[in-house]
Amino acid sequence: MRIGIVVDSACDLPASFIQEHGIVVMPITVRIGNAVLDDHRDEEATLAFLHAHVAERGHEAETTPLGVEQIRDLFLQRLVIDYDHVFCLTISRQRSQIHENAMQASFAILNDYKPVRQAAGHNSPFALRVIDTLNLFCGQAITAVEAVRMRAAGVGVAQMRARLEELAVNTCGFMIPRDLYYLRNRARAKGDRSVGLLSAALGSALDIKPVIRAWNGGTEPVARVKGFEAATEKMFEVACDRVRAGLMTPTMAVCYGGDLAELQGLPGYARLLDTCLAHGVEVFESVMSLTGMVNVGKGAVAVGFASTEHGFG
Repeated sequence: MRIGIVVDSACDLPASFIQEHGIVVMPITVRIGNAVLDDHRDEEATLAFLHAHVAERGHEAETTPLGVEQIRDLFLQRLVIDYDHVFCLTISRQRSQIHENAMQASFAILNDYKPVRQAAGHNSPFALRVIDTLNLFCGQAITAVEAVRMRAAGVGVAQMRARLEELAVNTCGFMIPRDLYYLRNRARAKGDRSVGLLSAALGSALDIKPVIRAWNGGTEPVARVKGFEAATEKMFEVACDRVRAGLMTPTMAVCYGGDLAELQGLPGYARLLDTCLAHGVEVFESVMSLTGMVNVGKGAVAVGFASTEHGFG
């Protein structure tokens, strides 16, 4: 059986991994004023857009995922021919419309695929499963990497589905923003009042950085640490602890809102790489998606992994 894997462009994976394993990316369009970019996980294009537009006006950005008809067309024009079963892994439905759009599109796809496949010489049925990863940033990457591994191992689709859904509820992502004023302005532009002016001003004045956890569909602050570098070092140490305790998959995903050379210079990161190497855990580091950066700001850093322990500390 030919199994396809589809993600949206908010899924933080290296472009080289996406290309090597034929992962299909549903782009999210980002518009800042007259500047527009369809995010296809091209790291050079993302960094160029970041430096030209996001740093100054990113909080004004509009992000638009593929609509129902666009997802339907993507599948009927390509995926129902190339694959027999597709897993579509989306960003948390609480953070984006794309999961709902994919679910609505799936009904039309399953109704309309037969003549398309028959014209291409395929008489067997086609199946599609849309899975909410219940996460965002590099937390989304965990299920995608495991899907690639299971497909390569010849695991059946029923077992793949059960495993991916199990991982989704146990995947934990932590993110630290660099600029609370940016986060406040972006939240205000979206009508989200979860980051108030007073808390942003106090946090910036005292250099207090929140640690945001993405887990089981929700996002919430779980710690506050003085200083960005101290906060990131603490986050990397928590990730090291989870690796030592044993992860559900041998995967650690890390993303950064900028050039990866800056990520590699952050305190504690080299220790995380060494810990993962010692425990047979593969590290996937990538530039944060453009969608992620316009929402949390330049220079934010995040980690993602699957573990039965979801606390911070």
